[in-house]
Amino acid sequence: MSGLIDTINPGLVLILAGLLAGLTPIQRVRQGLTLGAPVVALIMLLTATRDTDLATMSMLGFDMVLYRVDSLSFIFALAFLIAAFINAVYALHNDSQLEDSMALSYMGAAVAACFCRDFISLFVFWELTAITSVFLIFLSGTRAAYKAAMRYLALHVFSGVLLLFGAMQIYFDTGDMSVRHLELGDPGVLLVFIAFGIKAGFPFLHTWLADAYPKATVTGTVVLSAFTTKLAIYALARTFAGETSLVWIGAIMTVYPVFFAVVENDLRKVLSFSLNNQLGFMVCAIGVGTPLALNGAAAHAFCHIMYKSLLFMSMGAVLYRTGTTKATELGGLYRTMPWTTVFCLIGAASISAFPLFSGFVSKSLSMSALAGAGFLIPWLMLLFASAGVLEHSGIKIPYFAFFGHDSGKRPKEAPFNMLLAMGAAAFICVGVGLPAFLNGFGFDWLYSILPYAEDPKTVSYEPYTADHILTQMQLLMLAVFAFVVLQRIGAYPPEKRGIILDTDIVFRKLGYGLARWTGSVWNKAGPAIGSAFGGVSARAFSRLEAAFSPRGTLARGGFSNSMAIWTAVLLALALLVAFFIR
Repeated sequence: MSGLIDTINPGLVLILAGLLAGLTPIQRVRQGLTLGAPVVALIMLLTATRDTDLATMSMLGFDMVLYRVDSLSFIFALAFLIAAFINAVYALHNDSQLEDSMALSYMGAAVAACFCRDFISLFVFWELTAITSVFLIFLSGTRAAYKAAMRYLALHVFSGVLLLFGAMQIYFDTGDMSVRHLELGDPGVLLVFIAFGIKAGFPFLHTWLADAYPKATVTGTVVLSAFTTKLAIYALARTFAGETSLVWIGAIMTVYPVFFAVVENDLRKVLSFSLNNQLGFMVCAIGVGTPLALNGAAAHAFCHIMYKSLLFMSMGAVLYRTGTTKATELGGLYRTMPWTTVFCLIGAASISAFPLFSGFVSKSLSMSALAGAGFLIPWLMLLFASAGVLEHSGIKIPYFAFFGHDSGKRPKEAPFNMLLAMGAAAFICVGVGLPAFLNGFGFDWLYSILPYAEDPKTVSYEPYTADHILTQMQLLMLAVFAFVVLQRIGAYPPEKRGIILDTDIVFRKLGYGLARWTGSVWNKAGPAIGSAFGGVSARAFSRLEAAFSPRGTLARGGFSNSMAIWTAVLLALALLVAFFIR
């Protein structure tokens, strides 16, 4: 029995639990499933044999590897399963049968995809993440959420289609369907690259993040923030490590969202822009492709899942208690939500890479790798983006939500299960960030499970050096000083209601215009086209009936006449087709 369990992909445990949760209306049972499934899957992961094909199958001539654990898939799956458990605790108060089911299935699909080593099985779970996650947006129940969910679903299903087409083209070119390192150049590889880029939020493909995530349910946004984009980062690290174009793509990703986040009023949308910014650091590191850089990408992904979940959880608690996350309608909440305030500040310090917090020990790996590889301009862009992160996520989020002007709102503190989940995420943010000599856990634990933990540069890498600390503190203090000065002189962009236009306005306008033009043309030409087509189809049907009906031409004289001739013609055509496609 244990041998059979050893061959089961841990993600399937979460998917099965999701199916069971969808069948039971009893909240206590669903709570047990949402809490128990990640624990069981985590135990399976920790006891799994490394670097061995644990589950394989052949289908339609394709060899599929459904379960293989190595150092890269291990750290991503570990972060996913920890996040799944924390999210389950955070959502314990939620009594939504469909949301529990879809959240578990979505998280399971992301975990399962980490262990797939062929494009067919990766495609299946890739699409499953899209189909299940969209319900977390739908269930918000607003018209805006419905529209955003439809745009989200269309784009992510399209990503899966590109992945499948690209994988098939790669197979036709090489005869190999395995997930492996790829080189840009062939059309199939380019399609796979774009498919991954959509989920990773590449420039001009990123707008779904800020469009959909802020419109999801209170708990749904937290779940969404941890899985989809980091699955794409894993896929890029697996297949395109060392692709230089990713350095520049990632650098643009870090800088571009900063300007939107600074002026955005919806704080959950600010965090969505910030999420895109943080993905850029990981994409940049993957583009460098050295062991130190890939370790930096993996470490940053792990830490980002924790502190971004923490920030989204704190804003979710604010939304749950006040009904809004608009900066213009918040302020002064620290008076009645002190614990949520503290946890938000820990998340803000972590994402800003303050020393003694997780972001400091993960981001410094990527920055050092980028500087060591000689990418000066991208390094400077990341340095600017690091200051921007402090402005919009490190300062703006906690300041305008909990401090700033007094909104007069005095909501209750978040429910206990929400605080417990935030406390667990905050513990990881602090624990991973501390030097090892302070707690015996610290960053060296994280470094020890990285994909290239044995790399000499990683083994000897020490984030807590004087130059690292001084450089980061100078950057952070400069950003704080700039915020204070701009606030005092009234030059900081004021928080006000409005709509921030992104590049998707082009696609929306073009799509809307095309739809209106098509509708107009059809209204004018449709009746004529329908009438003409109806006449043609009626005449064609009449001719076919006259030829092939029992009383038709071909039936006269039996098989010895026309029917025999037509049979011979059809047989000849079939033989020709068989000859050319054999």
